[in-house]
Amino acid sequence: MADQNFDVVVLGGGPGGYVAAIRAAQLGMTACVIERENLGGICLNWGCIPTKALLRSSEINHLLHNLKDFGFSADNIRFDLAAIVKRSRGIAKQLSAGVTHLLKKNKVAVIMGTGKLAGKGVVSVESDGKPKVTVAGKHIVLATGARARQIPGLEADGRLVWSYREAMVPAAMPKSLLVIGSGAIGIEFASFYLNMGAAVTVVEVMDRVLPVEDEEISAFARKAFEKQGMKIITGAAVKGLKKGADSVTVTVESGGTSQEITVDRVISAVGIVGNVENLGLEGTAIKVERTHVVIDEFCRTGEPGVYAIGDLCGAPWLAHKASHEAVVCIEAIAGLHPHPIDWTNIPGCTYCRPQVASVGLTEARARALGHEVKIGHFPFIGNGKAIAMGEPEGMAKTVFDAKTGELLGAHMIGAEVTEMIQGYTIARTLEATEAELMHTIFPHPTVSETMHEAVLDAYGRAIHF
Repeated sequence: MADQNFDVVVLGGGPGGYVAAIRAAQLGMTACVIERENLGGICLNWGCIPTKALLRSSEINHLLHNLKDFGFSADNIRFDLAAIVKRSRGIAKQLSAGVTHLLKKNKVAVIMGTGKLAGKGVVSVESDGKPKVTVAGKHIVLATGARARQIPGLEADGRLVWSYREAMVPAAMPKSLLVIGSGAIGIEFASFYLNMGAAVTVVEVMDRVLPVEDEEISAFARKAFEKQGMKIITGAAVKGLKKGADSVTVTVESGGTSQEITVDRVISAVGIVGNVENLGLEGTAIKVERTHVVIDEFCRTGEPGVYAIGDLCGAPWLAHKASHEAVVCIEAIAGLHPHPIDWTNIPGCTYCRPQVASVGLTEARARALGHEVKIGHFPFIGNGKAIAMGEPEGMAKTVFDAKTGELLGAHMIGAEVTEMIQGYTIARTLEATEAELMHTIFPHPTVSETMHEAVLDAYGRAIHF
């Protein structure tokens, strides 16, 4: 017999887990969250939120060193790194407390400990390696997230080679830094440290930075980063690390040649591994592929009554994807017949400078799938608001199906595009065509007008360029 019984038991209190529990409670179900470390998960405590606080500080540092562009001058500009880190950690703590409040408000039980499947509809919970409690759930949702991938020989040691955790709480600002991996995590840290004054080198094994993005956006981003002083080596592999007393010499191989680069610190950002270990999956029908749990469009696993959401289930590893999966999963459990998840409608955002955002298919992917496409572009240099803001570097790109007018994808780079991509995401969700987008009135002067013009351009109707 279980010590406690619930309609829904959720393993993991991140942006997938706590949302699942709250939605279950809203629908009249009893719900429990089991969390081993911090409510809010990696995103809130060690990812999305604190990194954005750091990036905001780096943007201000960049602005302060370019005041002359706006008619200002200031002397002796400096920053307090400890205060910057403290602000970031304080924001994470504040929001974690907010999640605790939300769960309490919705009468969701919270059990701190490590949970694992212990038979049909049963979860055992341990704390400090000792049995704590056993709970039963009619429905069990796995939301245990993921962690940074460690490559043999390049493991983070917390001192000279950093993971994302050490990179968020530096005791001192390194003068030089090498980032392994140019996905969203790697590029965001590269951008932060570059804008705080460090010399930054990025090494990427693929042939371009931000490799999941549209090729034109990747090329634009690389040009912008290199203009800022970032050194980028693509088609490259790190072959070894030689650690000194307070520096690291990195052997990088590219194009058949090898070079050694000595830096103060290295950040490893080479991928994500799902937290599938010690979940009690053995003996179940749950399928794991490449460290991630396999689910269907309603987040059901192969085991009846067991579901999985968020980073545990693979790419894209995004908090908003986890939260949406949580809602769809719970509403399906409740018999509300939600729309099945369309993962191509999940927007991706990278908060570097300039920002990058996208939704749907890249041009190359659309063509590979057999679509005849119409492509539209509009540069920020043609937008009055972007110029007035001092942010003329950027671009909006649209990909339409030439036969149906369906918006297949949209890709943006520039100031605040992470705030604007939602317009294209709504259009895709509503299955809008070029006609509805063309007839939508965009306010002037705004940077969002570039979105309208990129639609018009796909059909030869751009006005301002």
